[in-house]
Amino acid sequence: MKRTLDFTLSALGLLLLALPILFVSIAVKISSKGPIFYWSNRVGRHNKLFSMPKFRSMLIDTPTVATHLLANPASYLTPIGGFLRKTSLDELPQLWSILTGDMSLVGPRPALFNQYDLIALRTENGIQLLAPGLTGWAQVNGRDDLPIDKKVAYDIEYRDRQSLLFDLQILWLTVLKVIQRDGVSH
Repeated sequence: MKRTLDFTLSALGLLLLALPILFVSIAVKISSKGPIFYWSNRVGRHNKLFSMPKFRSMLIDTPTVATHLLANPASYLTPIGGFLRKTSLDELPQLWSILTGDMSLVGPRPALFNQYDLIALRTENGIQLLAPGLTGWAQVNGRDDLPIDKKVAYDIEYRDRQSLLFDLQILWLTVLKVIQRDGVSH
Protein backbone atom coordinates (compact mmCIF):
# COMPACT_ATOMS: atom_id res chain seq x y z
CA MET A 1 0.00 0.00 0.00
CA LYS A 2 2.73 2.49 1.00
CA ARG A 3 4.79 1.79 -2.15
CA THR A 4 1.72 2.24 -4.37
CA LEU A 5 0.92 5.56 -2.69
CA ASP A 6 4.57 6.68 -2.99
CA PHE A 7 4.68 5.79 -6.68
CA THR A 8 1.35 7.43 -7.47
CA LEU A 9 2.01 10.66 -5.55
CA SER A 10 5.58 11.06 -6.82
CA ALA A 11 4.47 10.51 -10.45
CA LEU A 12 1.63 13.00 -9.95
CA GLY A 13 4.03 15.43 -8.26
CA LEU A 14 6.51 15.23 -11.13
CA LEU A 15 3.70 15.93 -13.61
CA LEU A 16 2.15 18.80 -11.65
CA LEU A 17 5.52 20.34 -10.82
CA ALA A 18 7.04 19.92 -14.30
CA LEU A 19 6.94 23.65 -15.05
CA PRO A 20 8.48 24.78 -11.73
CA ILE A 21 11.10 22.02 -12.10
CA LEU A 22 11.92 23.35 -15.58
CA PHE A 23 12.23 26.94 -14.28
CA VAL A 24 14.46 25.90 -11.37
CA SER A 25 16.60 23.82 -13.76
CA ILE A 26 17.12 26.84 -16.01
CA ALA A 27 17.86 29.11 -13.03
CA VAL A 28 20.45 26.68 -11.63
CA LYS A 29 22.14 26.34 -15.02
CA ILE A 30 22.39 30.07 -15.77
CA SER A 31 23.34 31.15 -12.22
CA SER A 32 26.52 29.09 -11.76
CA LYS A 33 28.96 26.72 -13.42
CA GLY A 34 28.27 23.03 -13.15
CA PRO A 35 25.45 20.56 -13.59
CA ILE A 36 21.81 21.24 -12.74
CA PHE A 37 21.58 18.28 -10.40
CA TYR A 38 23.83 17.21 -7.59
CA TRP A 39 23.77 13.45 -7.14
CA SER A 40 24.46 12.71 -3.51
CA ASN A 41 25.56 9.25 -2.37
CA ARG A 42 23.09 8.32 0.36
CA VAL A 43 22.37 5.34 2.55
CA GLY A 44 19.09 3.65 1.78
CA ARG A 45 17.16 0.63 2.97
CA HIS A 46 19.41 -2.14 4.32
CA ASN A 47 22.30 0.38 4.31
CA LYS A 48 22.56 0.08 0.52
CA LEU A 49 24.03 3.15 -1.19
CA PHE A 50 22.02 4.97 -3.83
CA SER A 51 22.39 8.26 -5.71
CA MET A 52 19.86 10.88 -4.63
CA PRO A 53 19.32 13.89 -6.91
CA LYS A 54 18.93 17.44 -5.66
CA PHE A 55 19.00 20.72 -7.49
CA ARG A 56 22.55 21.96 -7.06
CA SER A 57 22.56 24.72 -4.46
CA MET A 58 26.26 24.62 -3.63
CA LEU A 59 29.33 25.44 -5.71
CA ILE A 60 30.92 22.50 -7.52
CA ASP A 61 34.05 22.42 -5.28
CA THR A 62 32.11 22.11 -2.00
CA PRO A 63 33.39 19.32 0.30
CA THR A 64 31.09 16.29 0.53
CA VAL A 65 30.04 16.61 4.16
CA ALA A 66 26.85 17.52 6.01
CA THR A 67 26.23 21.27 5.62
CA HIS A 68 26.51 21.93 9.36
CA LEU A 69 30.11 20.61 9.26
CA LEU A 70 31.26 23.28 6.80
CA ALA A 71 33.16 26.16 8.44
CA ASN A 72 31.17 28.78 6.53
CA PRO A 73 28.30 27.09 4.64
CA ALA A 74 27.03 30.34 3.13
CA SER A 75 30.32 30.82 1.28
CA TYR A 76 29.63 27.65 -0.71
CA LEU A 77 26.13 28.59 -1.88
CA THR A 78 25.44 29.38 -5.51
CA PRO A 79 23.73 32.73 -6.23
CA ILE A 80 20.31 31.05 -5.96
CA GLY A 81 21.36 28.29 -3.54
CA GLY A 82 20.10 30.04 -0.42
CA PHE A 83 16.68 30.54 -1.98
CA LEU A 84 16.51 26.92 -3.15
CA ARG A 85 17.34 25.67 0.34
CA LYS A 86 15.05 28.08 2.21
CA THR A 87 12.12 27.09 0.03
CA SER A 88 13.17 23.38 -0.13
CA LEU A 89 12.96 23.57 -3.93
CA ASP A 90 16.35 21.84 -4.05
CA GLU A 91 14.56 18.69 -2.81
CA LEU A 92 12.08 18.38 -5.73
CA PRO A 93 14.25 16.00 -7.81
CA GLN A 94 13.97 13.46 -5.00
CA LEU A 95 10.51 12.69 -6.35
CA TRP A 96 12.47 10.69 -8.94
CA SER A 97 14.07 8.60 -6.16
CA ILE A 98 10.61 7.93 -4.75
CA LEU A 99 9.31 6.94 -8.19
CA THR A 100 12.22 4.49 -8.66
CA GLY A 101 11.75 2.98 -5.19
CA ASP A 102 14.99 4.19 -3.58
CA MET A 103 13.00 6.45 -1.27
CA SER A 104 9.55 6.90 0.20
CA LEU A 105 7.57 10.10 0.75
CA VAL A 106 7.90 9.61 4.52
CA GLY A 107 10.69 7.87 6.41
CA PRO A 108 14.02 8.69 8.01
CA ARG A 109 16.01 11.15 5.87
CA PRO A 110 18.77 9.25 4.03
CA ALA A 111 22.17 9.70 5.65
CA LEU A 112 25.18 10.82 3.65
CA PHE A 113 27.49 7.91 2.88
CA ASN A 114 30.08 9.33 5.31
CA GLN A 115 27.81 9.98 8.30
CA TYR A 116 29.17 6.89 10.01
CA ASP A 117 27.92 7.76 13.50
CA LEU A 118 24.34 8.27 12.25
CA ILE A 119 24.44 5.10 10.14
CA ALA A 120 25.79 3.02 13.05
CA LEU A 121 23.19 4.31 15.53
CA ARG A 122 20.37 3.74 13.07
CA THR A 123 21.62 0.22 12.34
CA GLU A 124 21.77 -0.56 16.08
CA ASN A 125 18.10 0.38 16.27
CA GLY A 126 16.82 -1.33 13.10
CA ILE A 127 16.13 1.90 11.23
CA GLN A 128 18.02 0.61 8.16
CA LEU A 129 15.03 -1.66 7.51
CA LEU A 130 12.91 1.39 6.58
CA ALA A 131 12.94 3.14 3.22
CA PRO A 132 14.42 6.63 3.61
CA GLY A 133 12.01 9.49 3.12
CA LEU A 134 11.72 12.84 1.43
CA THR A 135 10.50 13.96 4.83
CA GLY A 136 10.23 12.31 8.20
CA TRP A 137 9.27 12.60 11.85
CA ALA A 138 12.70 14.02 12.75
CA GLN A 139 12.40 16.67 10.01
CA VAL A 140 9.16 18.06 11.39
CA ASN A 141 10.61 18.04 14.91
CA GLY A 142 13.80 19.97 14.28
CA ARG A 143 15.07 19.21 10.80
CA ASP A 144 18.75 20.22 10.47
CA ASP A 145 18.97 21.47 14.07
CA LEU A 146 18.75 18.05 15.76
CA PRO A 147 21.75 16.20 17.18
CA ILE A 148 22.19 12.66 15.87
CA ASP A 149 20.86 10.89 18.98
CA LYS A 150 17.63 12.94 18.81
CA LYS A 151 17.22 12.22 15.07
CA VAL A 152 17.52 8.51 15.75
CA ALA A 153 15.07 8.74 18.67
CA TYR A 154 12.53 10.30 16.28
CA ASP A 155 13.36 7.62 13.67
CA ILE A 156 12.64 4.92 16.27
CA GLU A 157 9.36 6.60 17.18
CA TYR A 158 8.44 6.74 13.49
CA ARG A 159 9.31 3.06 13.05
CA ASP A 160 7.06 2.15 15.97
CA ARG A 161 4.14 4.40 14.94
CA GLN A 162 4.12 3.87 11.16
CA SER A 163 0.70 4.18 9.60
CA LEU A 164 -1.00 5.95 6.72
CA LEU A 165 -2.53 8.46 9.13
CA PHE A 166 0.86 9.20 10.75
CA ASP A 167 2.47 9.62 7.30
CA LEU A 168 -0.29 12.06 6.29
CA GLN A 169 0.27 14.00 9.53
CA ILE A 170 4.01 14.21 8.80
CA LEU A 171 3.38 15.35 5.22
CA TRP A 172 1.03 18.08 6.47
CA LEU A 173 3.55 19.22 9.12
CA THR A 174 6.25 19.24 6.43
CA VAL A 175 4.21 21.61 4.28
CA LEU A 176 3.83 23.93 7.29
CA LYS A 177 7.58 23.76 8.09
CA VAL A 178 8.52 24.53 4.48
CA ILE A 179 6.13 27.50 4.36
CA GLN A 180 7.56 28.77 7.67
CA ARG A 181 11.13 27.96 6.55
CA ASP A 182 11.62 26.42 9.96
CA GLY A 183 14.89 24.59 10.78
CA VAL A 184 16.53 24.97 7.37
CA SER A 185 20.33 25.08 7.06
CA HIS A 186 21.59 27.88 4.86
